[in-house]
Amino acid sequence: MVDEDETDEGLRSLAAARAPLSRLCLATRRVTPVADMLRFVMGPDGAIVPDITRRLPGRGAWISATRADLETALKRKVFGRAFKGKGTTSPDLADLVDTLLEKDARSALSLANKAGKVVTGTTKVEAALASGDVRVLLHAQDARPDGVRKLKALTRQVENAGARQVSSVDCFTGIELDLALGRSNVVHAALLAHPTTEGFLERCHKLLRWRTGTSGTEEHGQGEGHAHVTGRMQGTDTE
Repeated sequence: MVDEDETDEGLRSLAAARAPLSRLCLATRRVTPVADMLRFVMGPDGAIVPDITRRLPGRGAWISATRADLETALKRKVFGRAFKGKGTTSPDLADLVDTLLEKDARSALSLANKAGKVVTGTTKVEAALASGDVRVLLHAQDARPDGVRKLKALTRQVENAGARQVSSVDCFTGIELDLALGRSNVVHAALLAHPTTEGFLERCHKLLRWRTGTSGTEEHGQGEGHAHVTGRMQGTDTE
C-alpha cells in the first residue's frame, strides 16, 4: 500500500481535468503548482524514478522541482513514508534528474531545429536578430567572450528599437549543441519565434529552476519573459 494522501492515483487521475493544478510537496509540505514540481513513481523493480513527462503509470509522489528540495526529501526519507516503506532510492537520484532535465531541453532544441526555427553561424544570427524575429539567443558555454558581447550588444539595439525581448541561453557546451542540432562547430545560434522555441525555453527554465531554485525569468513589457539561462545558472543578464 501507499499513502493515498501523499500520492496521486496515477496516469488516469492525471489525465482527468488535464491534471490537477497543484500538489503537495513532500519535502516542503507546501501545496505547489505542478509546473514547478517533479513527479516520482516506483518502478517495476521497486526503484523510485523521476517521471519527467508526468506520464508514467502508478501512484506518484511530488517534490518541488529544485535539487535542494529533492535532497531534503531524500534526507527526510519522505518516499519511504509516501510509499509505505516500499521502494528504494538511489544515492544518484538527484544526478539522474539533472541529466534527464538537460536531455529534455536538448530534445526540445532538436525539435525546434526540425521545425526550421534554428539559425546558426554568427553572420546568419546577426541577420536574424536584425529582422526582429529572434526569441532565443543561444551561445555555447565555450564561446569566445568577444563574440558573445557583440551579439548581446546587437540584441540590446534591436530590443531598444522595439523588437520582441530576446532570452539568452548558454547552459550547453558546443559539443552538446552539435549533437542536438546535427551540425558541426555550433557556437552561436538563434531560435525564431515559434511554439517549439517556447517549448525549448520552458525546459531551459525548468533546468535553471532545478539547479538554482529560480527560473531566472523577469517580466517585461506585455508580459513576455526575458531570461538569461546560463551554464553558471545565474539570473537575467544585464551587462
